[in-house]
Amino acid sequence: MLVFIARRLFVSIWVFLAASVLVFILSTNVRDPLAEARQLPDSARESAIRAITERMHLDDPILLRYLRWLGDALTGNLGTNRQGQDVNAMLENAFSATIQLITGATVLAIVLGITIGVISALRQYSALDQSVTFVAFICFSLPLFWVGTLLKQFLALDFNDWLADPQISPLFIGGIALITGLFCGGVVVGDRRSRLTAFVSSTAAMAVLLWVLSATEWFSDPGLGPVVVAITAIGGAIGFTTLVSGLEWKPPLQAALAAAVLGIIAYFALDPVLDDPQLITIVLLALVTAGICFALGWFLGGDLYRRNAIPAAIFTGLFAGAVIFTDRMLQSFKDYSDSVGNRPISTVGAETPNYDGTFWESGLDSFGHLALPTLALVLISLATYSRYTRASMLEVMNQDYVRTGRAKGLSERAVVTRHVLRNGLIPITTLVAYDIGTIVGGAVVTEQVFGWSAMGNLLFTGIAQGDPMPIMAFYVVSGGAIVVFNMVADIAYAFLDPRIRLS
Repeated sequence: MLVFIARRLFVSIWVFLAASVLVFILSTNVRDPLAEARQLPDSARESAIRAITERMHLDDPILLRYLRWLGDALTGNLGTNRQGQDVNAMLENAFSATIQLITGATVLAIVLGITIGVISALRQYSALDQSVTFVAFICFSLPLFWVGTLLKQFLALDFNDWLADPQISPLFIGGIALITGLFCGGVVVGDRRSRLTAFVSSTAAMAVLLWVLSATEWFSDPGLGPVVVAITAIGGAIGFTTLVSGLEWKPPLQAALAAAVLGIIAYFALDPVLDDPQLITIVLLALVTAGICFALGWFLGGDLYRRNAIPAAIFTGLFAGAVIFTDRMLQSFKDYSDSVGNRPISTVGAETPNYDGTFWESGLDSFGHLALPTLALVLISLATYSRYTRASMLEVMNQDYVRTGRAKGLSERAVVTRHVLRNGLIPITTLVAYDIGTIVGGAVVTEQVFGWSAMGNLLFTGIAQGDPMPIMAFYVVSGGAIVVFNMVADIAYAFLDPRIRLS
């Protein structure tokens, strides 16, 4: 394995260096960096040309300029741009904005895409599968700039106007309830009676829920409250236990329920701490939660069920913490909305200029600016993950060892989670690693549509000015991420499938 990793690392370094030479040559010839200086008045033209020439070393051969850049880059210095600004500082600001933009979108696209693909494969050729396929192909074929424009109109402008008087029409309630019922009825595995029961109950529950939320004007001053937090935490405990081990074993369920109960207690006990915390406080609370839940799974799981009880307890504890986090943020929604003129969903930029609020209000401000670009990226990426996952799952489900597992009497949950899903995700590992590496370079179109000053803006600035330094800074991050994550994908693939590293 070490020889395989060393070989892939050696090849990756040379690929990165070879590509850097090509990118540097192209970036130095993309545009004349002295074009604007030549248009200045006679009194300022010569001095401006001389200053730019000295700063960019335009009198030196391209090879010498590249070697000078490479030597500085190896020490962490990416030089200065045409105006003399530090490229490292420009890259730091652009990269942080890009990470903020793509992290949530990438995680949501991967989780939702894989989940939808698994459900679609298990319900092959059903109405749910055909509906998911239809929607996935529509999302995949839509241009991103058009999706962003639609989201601006209907999920920003119209939604902000609706929040002034958040009343839900009966037609909208009926439509959402019907869609929910069809989805739940399609997901349920069983006979026609079971699916019909799921459809009727979920449709009625969603209709009643939306009516209550509309009648109480919940959307203008939202919040979950202790009852909803408790029910959600307990439901999460049951769900995670079912996913990890099934409900036939009691110790994992007991550990998960104990974690949920601790989450409910923490909801009241940590009220003063969560009034206006710092980010480090939230991170420390998450680490403490994981540690306590690990201990619960260790002691309550016993020697036989410890392997299943520990992840069930940790997932439940972190999920309960996420629900509490969401509740505290929703409680600050009204104050934040009033402070930004009742326009909580923003269409431009990464933050509200000169906004100073509490931790929760600042979080809502970031969420309001991230909502539209994140949703646009998720809709486009969702189709790829769901289709690849569905195809991989269907291929694995026809293998002999899956039929052998069923023949031995394993439950369907065990067959799906232990054999089908685990082996079906091997090709998805490569796709995920490559997608992350690609998108780190910046969601260029999305940044332009939603006015984000991030990696894409850094690239466009370098191209427009004929300045290779910002372009090379963009390449260091984007090209480096692609090379690194491709190498990670190869290593992960070889770790999951030993035949790869033996070939």
